[in-house]
Amino acid sequence: MSKNKNRKKKGAAASSTKKAPSTSHSLSLKNRSSSKATTGSVNGAKLRSQSTVKRLQMYRGGKPKRDPSGRITQAAAFQERLPSGTQARVAPNRQWFNNSRVVTQNSLQKFQSALSTTLADPYQVVMKQTQLPVTLLNEKGKQKRAHILDVESYETTFGPKAQRKRPANVTGGDDMEALMAHVERTQSEYNQDKDLDLMREDDGVKQETMNPLFRAGQSKRIWNELYKVIDSSDVVIQVLDARNPEGTRCRQVESYLKKEKAYKHLIFILNKCDLVPVWVTQRWVAILSRSHPTLAFHANMRKSFGKQALIQLLRQFSRLHQDKKQISVGFIGYPNVGKSSVINTLRSQKVCNVAPIAGETKVWQYITLMKRIFLIDCPGIVYPAEDSESDIVLKGVVRVENVPHPEQYIDELLQRVKREYILKTYSIDDYSTTEDFLEKLARKTGKLLKGAEPDLQTVAKMVLNDFQRGKLPHYISPPEDPEKQETEEK
Repeated sequence: MSKNKNRKKKGAAASSTKKAPSTSHSLSLKNRSSSKATTGSVNGAKLRSQSTVKRLQMYRGGKPKRDPSGRITQAAAFQERLPSGTQARVAPNRQWFNNSRVVTQNSLQKFQSALSTTLADPYQVVMKQTQLPVTLLNEKGKQKRAHILDVESYETTFGPKAQRKRPANVTGGDDMEALMAHVERTQSEYNQDKDLDLMREDDGVKQETMNPLFRAGQSKRIWNELYKVIDSSDVVIQVLDARNPEGTRCRQVESYLKKEKAYKHLIFILNKCDLVPVWVTQRWVAILSRSHPTLAFHANMRKSFGKQALIQLLRQFSRLHQDKKQISVGFIGYPNVGKSSVINTLRSQKVCNVAPIAGETKVWQYITLMKRIFLIDCPGIVYPAEDSESDIVLKGVVRVENVPHPEQYIDELLQRVKREYILKTYSIDDYSTTEDFLEKLARKTGKLLKGAEPDLQTVAKMVLNDFQRGKLPHYISPPEDPEKQETEEK
């Protein structure tokens, strides 16, 4: 009996779980709702949420009502009925620009002029440039296109009598006299040697290629090291030789920093100022300070000059970058200008290998100066320029012991050094030619070959080393200050 009772209970439960057939269609709007947005059900029908009701009402009111002919009898919620010929216009509203900063034209022009004067001053720094409207400030840099109506009139360009004119390549247009004058002028200026379109016979003589030795500091590895230092540095210091600041200055790197890395600070250090007179250093500092901050420096761990001024300047830069834990200072410049010597002077100990020859530093290296200031030493870089071999050798870019035929560069050296300095340094009598000078110096120093022949090559290397290391006093005279000349004339 108990088993039959249990079977009857299970059958009643199964019949109660069966759903009654719905009288409404399954696609009806009354039964459509999201399963996630329901709040309950009444008699098996699911209730819609508030968001679903709004969405369905939007579908109903999204189209206007039309009569059988197609005319709108009741506009939609977003439509308005305007009389024929009325020009619809959207009223301007500042709420459109809630997510961006709005500035008036007058304020923008004042800001542009103020920022241009600030950037032109080498002793002012613009911090957080990413928060400035850079795209609006660079509008003047865009390519200016001439308006066509400024060149041609409307009638000849767009009117019914429009005509296409041939461009006038000759000043004076189609005038025959102007054309004849142009032909005569081009014939007088024609140079057959520069005409690359002429067929020439091969005489077997080719221009000698430059020795790879004179391309020191131009390899791809050296430039990769340079870009590593620039990318890792917050402050870039370019070390210049006080004897020839313009010759050891790399303007291509300066233009790259100004264009691509404008947020990095660039400083000039005029090293080896002990080898030139004081007035030369003062004038070069005044000239170079117009473009970038310039400091005079003498790298020496015992008796240095400009060390405290440079450290104080680096501390000021560290205060400007309070958002960073530390700042990095990169040293760049030509070979043999004293980059590693400046770092050793700042640390007061030998932390970088130094030598009075070019190419001692091979790779970049980090040196800790203080808790918040790190120094980066970089190998010497040389930008490919039109310098002659004599300029490359006398700048100290290459090592003298590797130079072939060093005696051919002595003539240029004697022109740069005063005769009285040479006679006093080597204690020799007066000389007439370059060979006479080398022979007398070889006999005085005992540099002789078999048969008492003077060893000109060894003596020439000795003189070139003395020139590079500062034993022979020389310097490039700074240009006259035009502002000072104007004041004196007045």
